[in-house]
Amino acid sequence: MSIQIKQATAEDAAFLAQMMLQSSRAGKKDGLFDLIFKTNDEKILLEKLEQLAQTTAKSHCHYKNFLIAQVDGKSVGTLCSYEPRISTQETFITALQEIGCGDEVKEPLAIVYGCDFETNNRTLMFDFMEELEGFIDVGILKALMKKSLLTARLKGYRIAQTIIEIGSLETELFYKKLGFREVAQRECEAYKEIFGRNGLMLFSIEF
Repeated sequence: MSIQIKQATAEDAAFLAQMMLQSSRAGKKDGLFDLIFKTNDEKILLEKLEQLAQTTAKSHCHYKNFLIAQVDGKSVGTLCSYEPRISTQETFITALQEIGCGDEVKEPLAIVYGCDFETNNRTLMFDFMEELEGFIDVGILKALMKKSLLTARLKGYRIAQTIIEIGSLETELFYKKLGFREVAQRECEAYKEIFGRNGLMLFSIEF
């Protein structure tokens, strides 16, 4: 099976929306976007996320941050890599406001950000590493990561990090297989109350 990796374009926004929603839920009933947009209706959520991928404000959800894996011309996986100095928390709020969100988004974001880690501007961040069902364990995510790390090195980065939920065992094992190691963990009562997970873990890789 041949895997092609390409840079996402605005035309890929619908697929990116699907992967972002899948990643944010990660086996939970509600993910961050369910709370931000105050609905579990997938049609509405996918429309909102498709818009979010194309805002003027370049948040971490912007399509330009994504690589897409394709098999036989079909999009099957994604990996987002973003620079924290550009895609800041403030940029994310600006992007959400751009698609019609008001101050109500600040409450769920405060819970997530309250459990977050200090990011270093010299570090590249990874997010939304996802693949379609039926393509698991065939090398999709490994190919995406390999390409992302190569691009990061060309940009001058030597450290990449990702944040995952405590208890996301499959995701944790996969990152460890790729060479990441846990460098910090933060348990948060408010996060557990809303998402049912104890908090977040920070993983890092030097390359």
